[in-house]
Amino acid sequence: MIEKLREIICDYANVAPEDITEDTNIRRDLALDSLSLINLAVAIENEFDLEISDRDAMSLETVGDVIKIIEENKKN
Repeated sequence: MIEKLREIICDYANVAPEDITEDTNIRRDLALDSLSLINLAVAIENEFDLEISDRDAMSLETVGDVIKIIEENKKN
């Protein structure tokens, strides 16, 4: 899952995949603004077949938070 997530994040942030870890801060380290964060959430929803509310998307701090929300919301 982390590899696919890195690919998606790289589409929205100007970083190398190997620079993305669970501790990477979405706003500070990836320099994503609110609109980019919402677009990233939509891309994650599409890739992992789940729903992330705008409220949850805006509360994401780290890539680890994204992984957690994917695991919690993934449809079976």
